Amino acid sequence: MTTYEVQKGAWLARVEAAEAKDKPRPRVPNLAGHQDVAPLYGPDDLGVFDPARDLGFPGSPPFTRGVQANMYRGRAWTMRQYAGFGTAAESNERYHYLLKQGQTGLSVAFDLPTQMGRDSDDSRSLGEVGRVGVAIDSIDDMRALLKGLPLDKISTSMTINATASTLLCLYIAVAEEQGVPRDKLRGTIQNDILKEYMARGTYIYPPRPSLRLITDIFAFCGKEVPSWNTISISGYHIREAGCDAIQEVAFTLADGIAYVQAAVEAGLDVDKFGAQLSFFFNVHNNLIEEVAKFRAARRMWSRIMQERFGAKTDRARALRFHGQTAGMTLTAQQPLNNIVRVTMQTLAAVLGGCQSLHTNSYDEALGLPTSDAVTIALRTQQIIANESGVADFVDALGGAYAVEALTDRIEQDANKYLARIDELGGMVSAIEEGYPQREIQNSAYAYQIEVEKKRRVIVGVNEFVQDSPRVEVMTIDPSIERDQVKRLRAVRAGRNDATYAEALRRLAAAATRKDNLLPLVLDAVKAQATVGEIAGVFRDVWGEHQETLVL
Repeated sequence: MTTYEVQKGAWLARVEAAEAKDKPRPRVPNLAGHQDVAPLYGPDDLGVFDPARDLGFPGSPPFTRGVQANMYRGRAWTMRQYAGFGTAAESNERYHYLLKQGQTGLSVAFDLPTQMGRDSDDSRSLGEVGRVGVAIDSIDDMRALLKGLPLDKISTSMTINATASTLLCLYIAVAEEQGVPRDKLRGTIQNDILKEYMARGTYIYPPRPSLRLITDIFAFCGKEVPSWNTISISGYHIREAGCDAIQEVAFTLADGIAYVQAAVEAGLDVDKFGAQLSFFFNVHNNLIEEVAKFRAARRMWSRIMQERFGAKTDRARALRFHGQTAGMTLTAQQPLNNIVRVTMQTLAAVLGGCQSLHTNSYDEALGLPTSDAVTIALRTQQIIANESGVADFVDALGGAYAVEALTDRIEQDANKYLARIDELGGMVSAIEEGYPQREIQNSAYAYQIEVEKKRRVIVGVNEFVQDSPRVEVMTIDPSIERDQVKRLRAVRAGRNDATYAEALRRLAAAATRKDNLLPLVLDAVKAQATVGEIAGVFRDVWGEHQETLVL
């Protein structure tokens, strides 16, 4: 036996004696798979560990330690607060406010009708217009949303999926009206439809024509909008639906594999479109596990892109990600406690090497965030960036036994999920069969049982419960919906009907062929076709997706 093994044996004997004498406090089964942590991690937990192979250096494959050589020592991550509510004009005011407070990028939240391809006067939009995000029906709304914003100097993220092609075209059209050419635009559209089928639900069309729209966006932006991130492959909403960290990595990367495979089959160059892929991850409460999760995801994606798809460039192999603190961890009880949770999650995102970050506001379990709550959320990032010192280190936790052991474990277990998905014929087939949906549901159920039986403590909810002071809750004026409908009908009344009708006719014809649809969507929005009308064209051609019932 080595000296280390002898010493570890003696330490374990002391631990066992101490636990036999004094009952240890309950430990939360809070790691992926609902397992407990080991009491101590050391070199024997790393297996055959090769720093050159498994870690490398920041900015170089396999990117375990980060995608930039200097990380935040050169420039801090982009502080991108997700915002949007009511009308485009109101949201525009919030964006100007946030930029004045030091935010460095925009992040647009759209209301449910916009996400679902329904105009504000659609009967199914009643009661939802402007509620959970901004209502965008036409190019007039996008003009109001972006008024006075320096689109050539900031990057804009838009959380939009089924109607991503239309919202991107609206953004391009308005930017060009402002004199900003499309090749100068920087930003991201989420454009990740596969996670909608298994976690979030804002899909419209069946998976396969939806993938066609995504590859059309890849091809169009590769030529026309080269600095735009064409997809943000999202584990965030999968985690919000109840999966654990390993499932979040596995299902997110499986979605990524499906998108890359579809693009390759469409004849696109993996090194070109691969360079514009980005990812979007949740940042949960378990700080060490979350740091390990991000490191494992980067290492896995680097190997996937090289080994499965033959990517040659570092840029195409590098997993760049936006993080958002975990909405599902926020509590309506004692909401000020959420400031602590968000701070902890922010630290995990920074130590894990995010490229941009949104911090949730403490009042989001109660309603849309107020300006004061949003400011505290932004200040949380600014304090960590400027006062904590962690941004001065590149991969500060790299080499820590616990971090490296959990990084290896997450990678190994996530690869088991990927192997199962491959057996099912890929992620689209797996979703059609209901496999990831069942796994997420099972994990969410196990988590809830742990909370109800107090095996998992949620401060202020099932332990340390007390009355909390009332906090201000933001409300949306119902008149917003009526005013939005009035503006929409004025747009329809004032447009050139012949130009608009011809643009939609050409779009419908192209949807039955293999033409790239983005130039035609751009023509349609310039002709003042609405988001709902363009989505209606695709509904008529492709039909609507019917949810897979999972039991």
